Amino acid sequence: MKRGRKTNEANSSSSEETTEKESKRYKVVDEKTIVVRSPDWANLLQDIILQVFQYLPLLDRAHASQVCRSWNQVFHMPDLWRCFEFELNQPATSYLRATHPELIKQIIKRHSNHLQYVSFKVVDSSKESAEAACDILSQLVNCSLKTLGLISTARPSFMDLPKSHFISALTVVFVNSKSLSSLKIDDTPVDDPSLKVLVANNSDTLKLLKMSSCPHVSPAGILCVADQCHGLRELALNYHLLSDELLLALSSEKHVRLEHLRIDVVSENPGQTQFHTIQKSSWDAFIKHSPKVNLVMYFFLYEEEFDPFFRYEIPVTHLYFGRSVSKDVLGRVGMTCPRLVELVVCANGLRPLDEELIRIAERCKYLSAVGLGECEVSCSAFVEFVKMCGGRLSQLSIMEEVLIPDQKYSLEQIHWEVSKHLGRVWFPDMMPTW
Repeated sequence: MKRGRKTNEANSSSSEETTEKESKRYKVVDEKTIVVRSPDWANLLQDIILQVFQYLPLLDRAHASQVCRSWNQVFHMPDLWRCFEFELNQPATSYLRATHPELIKQIIKRHSNHLQYVSFKVVDSSKESAEAACDILSQLVNCSLKTLGLISTARPSFMDLPKSHFISALTVVFVNSKSLSSLKIDDTPVDDPSLKVLVANNSDTLKLLKMSSCPHVSPAGILCVADQCHGLRELALNYHLLSDELLLALSSEKHVRLEHLRIDVVSENPGQTQFHTIQKSSWDAFIKHSPKVNLVMYFFLYEEEFDPFFRYEIPVTHLYFGRSVSKDVLGRVGMTCPRLVELVVCANGLRPLDEELIRIAERCKYLSAVGLGECEVSCSAFVEFVKMCGGRLSQLSIMEEVLIPDQKYSLEQIHWEVSKHLGRVWFPDMMPTW
């Protein structure tokens, strides 16, 4: 009897364990029993895996490709390699992970003919990283790139390289691509002869050219691009490359309407840079040809260097002042920029900008975005400015320190008054305390 009792207890215990295991495999929902299985990652649809892999850095993709045969097949699908960013840095100089050189060689060997949208991101200032980028460029002989970007987040990087080494690597891409439509090469030693190679091989396809801070390019070099690349729609360059001849070339009947022109007006040493003047007739011809163009200008000048600017009407739409700008210059902005859509002033000084803001509101009828940093504006003048602009101010970013309380409005009252005229709740921006 004892043995039978033990047997029954054992059977009962085994039955309970089986029931517990079964309960883990089944789930009751609305009195219906469904099977709950652990996910089978190996049998995911390859289209889903492909979407996930496209968000992974190269090294993580390589690790994931070792999980199973299906994932490895996705790793070698051509669609995965049409768009890629090579991240380069030296481990000793940066905490960021660099793309392993051997892995890069394998990818180029197997997928160079699939690459179409490529950027090289150098995240440190070492010469070795820039040289590695050039070595990779020179290997892209079987590519038909549509987009090439050379991005340096730390200077001097590419500018430290021997000019001939960089140019020879870059022209390999220019000669072999034949269908380049977008080129971003800021802070590089690109020069006029290399731009001629670019034009000779890609004049029918080039639509975007961004090349700020390229000291070896002359106005004649960029004019050659405008003369030959009639499909160019977006252009970004430094002010010293802008000329009357360039604006007239972009205004020719053969040229498509430009959609975006960005100009960086930069001075590193006060008083040592001479800025030329663009004729009003050249701007007029340019706007007549491309009436909807966005003309974006970034000013990084010292106050005494603004004299050549805003002396007559200029068709700028987006205006950014990265350094302190005087009341006089802002007053001229209100008189000479009727197409202005966005205005950002990072600093001005301790003299209130009341009159200048009111004048801008009166004359700039398309203004819809304003940002003010280290400036001063009385609360009454600011409310009047918002009232004049009305609901068209879709973006209004004003630091609280900018607003000076007066007899009419305190800081506590102004947000209600501004919100009323904007038709939405508005508060001034607060300076972080950490």
